[in-house]
Amino acid sequence: MTGVTRRFGQTEALRGLTWDAQVGEVTCVLGPNGAGKTTAMEIATGLQHADHGEVRVLGRDPWGAPAEHRARVGVMLQDGGLPQSVRPGPLLRHLSRFWSDPADVEQLMTRLDIPAFDRTTIRRLSGGQRQRVALAAALVGRPDVVFLDEPTAGLDPHARRDVHALIRSTADDGATMIVTTHSFDEAERLADRVVVIVAGRVAAAGTVTEVAGERSLEETYFALAEEGPA
Repeated sequence: MTGVTRRFGQTEALRGLTWDAQVGEVTCVLGPNGAGKTTAMEIATGLQHADHGEVRVLGRDPWGAPAEHRARVGVMLQDGGLPQSVRPGPLLRHLSRFWSDPADVEQLMTRLDIPAFDRTTIRRLSGGQRQRVALAAALVGRPDVVFLDEPTAGLDPHARRDVHALIRSTADDGATMIVTTHSFDEAERLADRVVVIVAGRVAAAGTVTEVAGERSLEETYFALAEEGPA
């Protein structure tokens, strides 16, 4: 994204937002509620359009992109968007048929411990279980770019560790991973680079060391949130 702006009535959600993410890396996006993270993610995935500025994902503007482009992008949103009356396994096997070279569904389910609750319909799953199914749905097509909105929200420590390992290995296999999170520990553990968004602009971007220096990422984050973007 370069110089991206987005306004809703009198509210300027994004004010010249500029940041990027690299192939084979995990980029963690942090920022307080209302900073513009969700708007930025929805623009990057083609769910919204920018008012001004340039957006490029896999070399093209995602707004109005054809099916061939969308097939290369995996998305996990906060609300999940999963059908409620089906079980996880049949859903993921059905989704896998939309791609010519999908992931191994059984292996993906096992990595996320989905077989443990596969006899339960999605509407009856816990929040953490639905998170795991939504993550599997985002990854089953083996996308080149993956946007994950707080993928470990509601997960217990064991499940969080499994999700971190899956995100890391997916990046190591060559995918570009963009993860929004409110967890400083998660960002420090996962991120090759972090982007801190404050009031619709990038307040800092780089490796954790480049952004935080000798301070913790948490200390740096709160200092940036109080100062606002430069």
